[in-house]
Amino acid sequence: MVFLLSLTGLLFIAALFFFSYNTYQQILITENDLEKAMEPIEEKRQELKEDEEILTNAVDSRQETLNYLIEKQKNTSQEQSRERAPTEEAQNTKPSIFSPTAAASNGHIVGIDPGHQSSDIDMSAQEPIGPGASETKAKSSTGTQGSYTGIPEYQLNLEVSLKLQDILEERGYQVVMTRTDNDTAISNMERAQYAAEQGAEIYVRIHANGEDSHTASGALAMAPSESNPYVSQLSPESVRLSQSVLDSYCAATGFANLGVQYYDNMSGINWSTVPVTILEMGFMTNENDDRQMNDQAFQETMAEGIANGIDAYFS
Repeated sequence: MVFLLSLTGLLFIAALFFFSYNTYQQILITENDLEKAMEPIEEKRQELKEDEEILTNAVDSRQETLNYLIEKQKNTSQEQSRERAPTEEAQNTKPSIFSPTAAASNGHIVGIDPGHQSSDIDMSAQEPIGPGASETKAKSSTGTQGSYTGIPEYQLNLEVSLKLQDILEERGYQVVMTRTDNDTAISNMERAQYAAEQGAEIYVRIHANGEDSHTASGALAMAPSESNPYVSQLSPESVRLSQSVLDSYCAATGFANLGVQYYDNMSGINWSTVPVTILEMGFMTNENDDRQMNDQAFQETMAEGIANGIDAYFS
């Protein structure tokens, strides 16, 4: 009896072990199957993670690009605003070749041409020196340069011309400026034509001189001669204008008066249809002339002298 009970217990234990082992095997198989089943899921999850990283990087990159463009546009707008501000102010106070000028209260309109132009503007193309002329010259040039100040002539001419414009407008003149900056591409022929088209009664061209010798000093004026093949009819009044401006200028500045000289090969003279003069304010190759002409306070004196000459011409 005891033996049977022991045998039964052993059989039960064996059966239990067998079933437990089978269950364990099934569990292992199930786990293996589950792992195998999870492999593609894990691979997909990894792919999704990689895609997410790619998308995140793309979004970050796009945002960086967008931020850059926004900042660039902001900077560009600020630069344009800064550029427009002086331009708009200049248009309100110093009419350019593209803007109307203040009406003359004294009934006179004066054309002012700040001679030459910056080398940044290519004006090397040729144009006739006068109506119907076969001889040609460059449309414009940079002019000379201060041997001691290093200031280019085109800049000096513009500074004095702008001061002259202010003085003339204060005295009731309407002023036509052929340029109010160093970046306007307008030839000598076009300048003369423009001044006349705007109703200028006289055309005053502002220049400075240069010479190989550093001893040459003083101011002179240029006018067409009576034998000029293009504007001989303008010679008498142009000479009178030249003398008036030169005398008043030299009286104001103390510069030596070198007189009125005749030139018939100047495009800016030959294309004019109104009395015209070129004032060579002084020699930029002379130390005294150069330093004085490029002194801002002295430029006011220079402009006053020119304005006095214009007053005298119309009186």
